[in-house]
Amino acid sequence: MNFIDTATATNDLISILLGITLSAACGFRVFVPLFVVSLIGVVGGWSLPSGLGWLDTDQALIMLAVASMIEVFAYYIPWLDNLLDTIATPMAAAVGAFVTAASVPADMNPMIQWTLAVIAGGGSAGLIKGLTSIFRAGSTATTGGLANPIFSTLELITAILLPVLAFTVPVLSGIAIVGLFIFAGLKLWQFVRKNRTQFSSSSYE
Repeated sequence: MNFIDTATATNDLISILLGITLSAACGFRVFVPLFVVSLIGVVGGWSLPSGLGWLDTDQALIMLAVASMIEVFAYYIPWLDNLLDTIATPMAAAVGAFVTAASVPADMNPMIQWTLAVIAGGGSAGLIKGLTSIFRAGSTATTGGLANPIFSTLELITAILLPVLAFTVPVLSGIAIVGLFIFAGLKLWQFVRKNRTQFSSSSYE
């Protein structure tokens, strides 16, 4: 493999890491990561992938700022945050798939592009959203929602940091995402096993 091929492969990998990282961020908040990317493009002057070029406009920045503000404040309202999780889960998966598809190289085979987008992008956003929903539901059940603002704040910080890392230190963001996926997968598996065991026990009573 010559230097040009190596550089192209590296750029392709970075683009894929960018898409998956942004998708995972959408699992924490749907609009906030897109707002951060728009801010990076409009104010920071960074060059965005061609598929995300529409975010590099003042109109997109304003609309996403409004949507992000509504989303952020809504998650600090007790019980409404749990309802939002139900609504946001399919939305996060859809946006995650779209963001990954828009971030990968433009010359990628469409079948590979959308397979990667649906599985890696939509899957990562759905996995993260599923994990946060479980934590929030548990917090609501054990504290009556008093601890929910703490989770909301941590989610917001993560939703902001991941896009920033994706553009500034893509390799580090990739490592963070792998660790996050492992943690989320283990927690979801524990949740499924626990509930399956409880269901089985109640069935025999």
